[in-house]
Amino acid sequence: MQACNTFISRHVANPMVRITPQKRQLRVAAVLVAPQIHRNVTHSLPPEKVEVFKSLEGWAKESLLPLLKPVEDCWQPTDFLPDSSKPTDEFEEEVRALRERTAGLSDEYFVVLVGDMITEEALPTYQTMINTLDGVRDETGASSSPWAVWTRTWTAEENRHGDLLGKYLYLSGRVDMRMVEKTVQYLIGSGMDPGTENNPYLGFVYTSFQERATAVSHGNTAKLAVEAGDLILARVCGKIAADEKRHERAYAAIIEQLLYLDTDSAMLAIADMMRKKITMPAHLMQDGKDPKLFEHYSSVAQRLGIYTVKDYADIVEHLVKLWRLEHLQDGLSGEGRRARDYVCGLPERMRRMQEKFEDRARKTGDSDGPNAVRFSWVFGREIKV
Repeated sequence: MQACNTFISRHVANPMVRITPQKRQLRVAAVLVAPQIHRNVTHSLPPEKVEVFKSLEGWAKESLLPLLKPVEDCWQPTDFLPDSSKPTDEFEEEVRALRERTAGLSDEYFVVLVGDMITEEALPTYQTMINTLDGVRDETGASSSPWAVWTRTWTAEENRHGDLLGKYLYLSGRVDMRMVEKTVQYLIGSGMDPGTENNPYLGFVYTSFQERATAVSHGNTAKLAVEAGDLILARVCGKIAADEKRHERAYAAIIEQLLYLDTDSAMLAIADMMRKKITMPAHLMQDGKDPKLFEHYSSVAQRLGIYTVKDYADIVEHLVKLWRLEHLQDGLSGEGRRARDYVCGLPERMRRMQEKFEDRARKTGDSDGPNAVRFSWVFGREIKV
């Protein structure tokens, strides 16, 4: 989900930058704004590296594809929604019950839930992005390559997420679904720019991080739903989070294999993506009204504790430990060792920078409190950011 981007380098790492009242109002959440514009680099994978992925096809078939679930074993959106096949009065009663449950949820919560749903609904963009990666793309649209099978089936599993959240939001009556639908259309049309350069080394670093970030976000929306008394919505968010964790295991396993087979290139790819900052897939989000919609949505998510700077640092730290980067020695060039040291030290540096920013914000004062922004998703009501 969201990512720490230019705000850190501009406002936290540089003590000479003056924190204005406007910047204070965004507070910590401002680090989760839209990403830097990447240099227009494409096809950075050397041709000989394609052979690495060809050599991994057997491993992918035996180790990657089993992490996908057979369709017959998967949950489906209708498992959690009012049953439209029932007589009208029974169906209406189930809808009323859903609306009663969601009555205890705040507008702020719905802003984040809508943002999560819109992110999931932009799935065509994500499948397209993976299919730009050299050496692992689906060359025919129905290729039998394990990489292609993975991408199509992963997409099919992910497709249920936005479908379920969208229907739940529609039935709740709490959001302006037409504005939500317009935002989805805008986002798919805008695409995304994760800086992966058609390079699967970079692409799978990105997906390893992003799947975990999405799991964190959905997991935290589940916790807040429990607190508000909507246990079915909590199950919905929890099921989605579980899918994301399973998908994260798959992508992280690919990087683990690359670190074993091509240690230096894999380490350099990890550092490259961390320097670029891992951007949220929906960073080009807009609704036709608010040009800073992504920034404002991110701020609300930060304020509610759905996805925070701490979460970003924790994910980096988790991947460092999972991939045992601190123990990498053999196969690293001088540049590779510097990349390793940079990535391993990144979580602590981020936490120190965040503490400095918070300390400066407290000293400067925050008497004005957060800004209020009108969100079209909740019928133009004001939400603090």
